[in-house]
Amino acid sequence: MTKMNTTGINQLVKKLSESVVSASYIKPELFEKYNVKRGLRNADHTGVLVGLTNIGDVVGYKNEGNELLPIEGKLFYRGIDVEDLVAGAISQKRHGFDELVYLLLSGKLPNENEFTEFMNYMGSLRELPGEFTNSMILANRGSNLMNMLARTVLALYNLDDHADNISPEYLMEQSLSLIAKFPSIIAYSFHALRHSYLHKTLSIRHPDPALSTAENFLMMMKGVGKYTCLEADILDLALILHADHGGGNNSTFTIRVTSSTRTDTYSAVASAIASLKGPLHGGANHEVLSMMDNIKKNVKHWDNEQEVGDYLLKILKKKAHDRSGKIYGIGHAVYTISDPRAKLLKQQARELAIEKGRLEEFELYEIIETLAPQIFYNFKYKGNKVGKRVCANVDFYSGFVYNCIGIKEQLYTPLFAMSRIAGWCAHRLEELNFGAGRIIRPAYKNVLSLHQYVPMSDR
Repeated sequence: MTKMNTTGINQLVKKLSESVVSASYIKPELFEKYNVKRGLRNADHTGVLVGLTNIGDVVGYKNEGNELLPIEGKLFYRGIDVEDLVAGAISQKRHGFDELVYLLLSGKLPNENEFTEFMNYMGSLRELPGEFTNSMILANRGSNLMNMLARTVLALYNLDDHADNISPEYLMEQSLSLIAKFPSIIAYSFHALRHSYLHKTLSIRHPDPALSTAENFLMMMKGVGKYTCLEADILDLALILHADHGGGNNSTFTIRVTSSTRTDTYSAVASAIASLKGPLHGGANHEVLSMMDNIKKNVKHWDNEQEVGDYLLKILKKKAHDRSGKIYGIGHAVYTISDPRAKLLKQQARELAIEKGRLEEFELYEIIETLAPQIFYNFKYKGNKVGKRVCANVDFYSGFVYNCIGIKEQLYTPLFAMSRIAGWCAHRLEELNFGAGRIIRPAYKNVLSLHQYVPMSDR
């Protein structure tokens, strides 16, 4: 077998890639013929029911007969309205994400003694082993934080003497350890990336057991006393709002699929990270920021609704911004009239905008949130009464919030993972403990006609 040069390899890859495009084509009408639920979606855009859960519930419409009616969006964690959880934490002037972790994993809210014990235990788990940090994060170059996160999670398998044990006790121990360590892994990975690629000073700050998850992350990122109380409060809120979104979102479904094989926790969590890394899942707030930068440059008077509306219509007509025809941050698979996460985040986003001197920019967001749904509806359905309603989703404001805090864009999706790891672990625990014990295996129908084998000499 002869060794190929670079040109030969490139030609081979090009030839194979052209072949696979042809080989992968399936006639669109076949999906309808065989009643295939593409993307596990029904014809009315609702998700195909594939499982049951006690963890999270996402509500955006109600059934009346054969009709789906839009309603104000609701998000429930273990049967409790997220708005009540947020209000409870705010009224007691404390952060609520850590309490939510306890709720998602155990199924109940902790009392004061239980929560103190829980926080002490989590505080003891936040630190990464010194040599592990050096060898796996600082010494290994990485240009993408999500890949670095997945790699580090997989490496933690080697430090766990019971890594393959899926008994409830060990599953809980592994879950708590990963949830506690995610902020440190992400912060250290970011500093290592900046040091390796941007030649910035390498700053590694040890987590403080006395701080909440949100405060710890900001302290490790910025340093002691380098963040405001409001910044910590709104980051804690963002973590609460992203912690779970039912079993049907892509990354959570991914961890349930991999967990159903009885693989180890570290491999299962790494699979969820890989899913979230995909731009169609975890990258929406990046797109919102890019779109908003474009709007700010091309709309002269941010407070002029007519001018803003006209530009949004140009975006829908693929005549502005990236020519995709999408108003990013507007619309959701389940929520119709409102996304409760967007509503909650928006309330504190205004306070943050005032603190950072960016109120005019925030008010532009508000105008777009108000105008975009109706402009989209009129454009999409041409005045017909029947059509799907859309609203601003949580990604519409989250990028703005993170930007105001001073968090770099490379961290947006890792922050999502830092929150969603709580939901991932809760769903893994449920998948492995509710007793079904069945591997998740959907069906794919082969629609290719049969061919006779042809010997190589006759091809």
